[in-house]
Amino acid sequence: MTSPDPEPARTPGLESGGQVSPGETPPAEGGTFGTHPDPPEIRKGWGAMPLTVIMVLVVLVVIGLIAMAVAL
Repeated sequence: MTSPDPEPARTPGLESGGQVSPGETPPAEGGTFGTHPDPPEIRKGWGAMPLTVIMVLVVLVVIGLIAMAVAL
């Protein structure tokens, strides 16, 4: 069974005192390179035409319901 804390004398790449020798680890990286692209444009939501169509449909349904109530 392996110990989670290995013996420093047997660990490859360590100098005396437990320090990592130069060249054993890769150089640090920035993670990203260059600039980020511009964010997409924010849409304004519903256009005028879809809202107009929805409002006309709502008005027609309300007129129909009123006509049904009067017919009773």
